[in-house]
Amino acid sequence: MSAILAASGLGKRYRRTWALRNCTLDIPQGCVTGLVGPNGAGKTTLLNLAVGMLEPTEGTIEVCGGRPAADAGQLAKVGYVAQDTPTYSSLSIADHLRMGAHLNPRWDASIAQSRIAALGLDPKQKAGKLSGGQRAQLALTLGLAKRPDLLILDEPVASLDPLARREFLQALMEAVAENELSVLLSSHVVSDLERVCDHVVVLVDSEVRVEGDVESLLDSHHRLTGPRRDAATLPADQYVVAESHTDRQSTFVIRTAEPILDPAWSVGALGLEDLVLAYMEQAARSGRAVATPPAPATRPTLEVLG
Repeated sequence: MSAILAASGLGKRYRRTWALRNCTLDIPQGCVTGLVGPNGAGKTTLLNLAVGMLEPTEGTIEVCGGRPAADAGQLAKVGYVAQDTPTYSSLSIADHLRMGAHLNPRWDASIAQSRIAALGLDPKQKAGKLSGGQRAQLALTLGLAKRPDLLILDEPVASLDPLARREFLQALMEAVAENELSVLLSSHVVSDLERVCDHVVVLVDSEVRVEGDVESLLDSHHRLTGPRRDAATLPADQYVVAESHTDRQSTFVIRTAEPILDPAWSVGALGLEDLVLAYMEQAARSGRAVATPPAPATRPTLEVLG
């Protein structure tokens, strides 16, 4: 499967501070990829590099087979909904759709009109009068009607209530199924990503901690609980992601491609949130860069429209 986004040694520095460092990724085409990490991890910086709003300080990034924002053709391949789901409050929904048609050569009016009708929105209504969930749905409509190869969403549901978040994510998944596009979705709410993503990137302290297919990652990570033991005594094929101890008991989150044969261990499965938190805790405890474990074998409306 070819990469929809490929980065090698990518970094962005502001004066002496690195917002992103040593980022190497190959995000597969045709997937919904979740970009997850705490606030300040570098997620928005990576997305702004991907859409060409920032230039790298070091390394390279390629999106949809070309350099981000290199020309009009490249711009047409990528849709972007920024963190505040930008719209113009004084413009009506119909005005936004007309602007989208004017700015985007691939514009599909039928997608835009059918989504607005399905949402029960009045095209004459001003964006400033919409609820937060409705504005998010309008921004998503603009991004989808652009017919991009890659749709990038930066924390699109961060300010929405649980019902509006669920409706937004459901609409996104329906659009993915209908249009076969690739999606890169940034969020620090892992439960949202767990419902929609089949690929994940965990970004902590400006560096990629782990990346891969969600199912494969969950299959290769385990929680071991048993008698107290030092991590150094574990088999070499068991990479320790996180550990905790009491006087008598040890708990490890490990990554391995091999079966766990030691009968002293109680072996438990992880959910995606457990896995992400383990890598975040690892980074917090180390206070420094942690090597990625070996894999087992602004113009607001323009950010949406183009």
